[in-house]
Amino acid sequence: MTQETREKTSSRKSTESAGKIRTVVKRMYQQAQQAKEERRKVAYCMVMCNYEEILAALDIVQVYTENYAGLCAVKRQAEPYMEKARAEGYSDLLCGYAQVGIGFDALRRELGEMPPDAPDGGMPEPDMLLGCSMGCDPRWKWYQALGRYKDAPIYNMDVLMPPSDADIDAIKEHSVRYMAEELRGLIAFLEEQTGAKMDYDRLMAIVRRVEETRWWWREAYELRKAVPCPMSTQDHFVLFVPHHMMLTDPFTLEFYKGLYEELKERVDKKIGVIDDEKYRLLWGMGLPPWHTMSILDYFPKFGAVFAAETAYMIPEPFEIPPDVTDPVEIIALRAFQRNSALQRRGQEADGIPPLAQAHLERIRDYSIDGVVMHITRSCRASTMGQILVRNVIRDHYPQMPVMFMESDIIDLDTYSEAETHSRIDTFMEMVESYKAPAS
Repeated sequence: MTQETREKTSSRKSTESAGKIRTVVKRMYQQAQQAKEERRKVAYCMVMCNYEEILAALDIVQVYTENYAGLCAVKRQAEPYMEKARAEGYSDLLCGYAQVGIGFDALRRELGEMPPDAPDGGMPEPDMLLGCSMGCDPRWKWYQALGRYKDAPIYNMDVLMPPSDADIDAIKEHSVRYMAEELRGLIAFLEEQTGAKMDYDRLMAIVRRVEETRWWWREAYELRKAVPCPMSTQDHFVLFVPHHMMLTDPFTLEFYKGLYEELKERVDKKIGVIDDEKYRLLWGMGLPPWHTMSILDYFPKFGAVFAAETAYMIPEPFEIPPDVTDPVEIIALRAFQRNSALQRRGQEADGIPPLAQAHLERIRDYSIDGVVMHITRSCRASTMGQILVRNVIRDHYPQMPVMFMESDIIDLDTYSEAETHSRIDTFMEMVESYKAPAS
């Protein structure tokens, strides 16, 4: 890929911390490849499955297949893998991440070796496949489909997401118990695969470090409430990587401490993303267009900064109860509390749906003037409900401009730069009118 293509694909970053992520990602895959060479256990994983600490406590190296698909898209090297998946009979409407992942492993099986020019050296062959139900059906079925190309054992784990109208207090005990049972089943599977026994004291120590890591990430993020905003969504969409893919690594704790210090200094010195911040935007529902992240750099020409987002949100605050000493129960309780927090607050606010509640909170807390949502062709889970959310936003913030950008998370063929620029031009005219003082 040429330098010109790289510049067109990536977005500009406003922080030094974000500038370090490319090196971090390269090292992450190098370490996974080295672990495989050393015959250490490697697992294909997915984010938000609540098993990160368990894998770390058993020294299982984590490889996040969704992240690798995004990396391929950013580098514009996803097309061969998508073409291979479609040749294998998978629809072009299937999750773009899954298309890339399935195509990658199908091509590796066909070649008998790592596909040539695989970004960052490729994903090592996994010893196990660990899926979960969180988010969407492909995250449950993707690894099952890989049975056509590899013999690695698979374990799918259920993660409960309470419905928006549920009685949160009434279902809490059952939900936490159910989640703990799912986690214990996973531990038994992993012990069988590794031949090791879980060290629960070690697991507890990792859980505590993870919560400290998340505290610093959250504290850093909330500094973006400042005017001018010290960090953009362009940065957020790379800075989430250590949290989601390297959560249990001691490096990640120190990384987010460093991010906090950097943002605190920028806030104290009133250093913003751009020199003249006029408008503050929210990146709402819809995962980003990894194939053309540079489109976010079109907004600053209008004096607009993305000050917050609802994609890859930082988990809700959680304090480890002093009377709960079993780390598995703590993970289960944490999962329930975090997965039900928006439901609870939405119910307390007259029955607002959870995703809409997340948007309303961001608009209020980050002084938002307009919302951008991304209609992603192959990710229905992040697109479904966008019209509802827009309508709820307008119920509470009449005339709030909401823009829908259409493309995909991976597939570049779905994207029209000219059409997108035209939509942004119109949207920013609306934002200017919305923000203008009444005459």
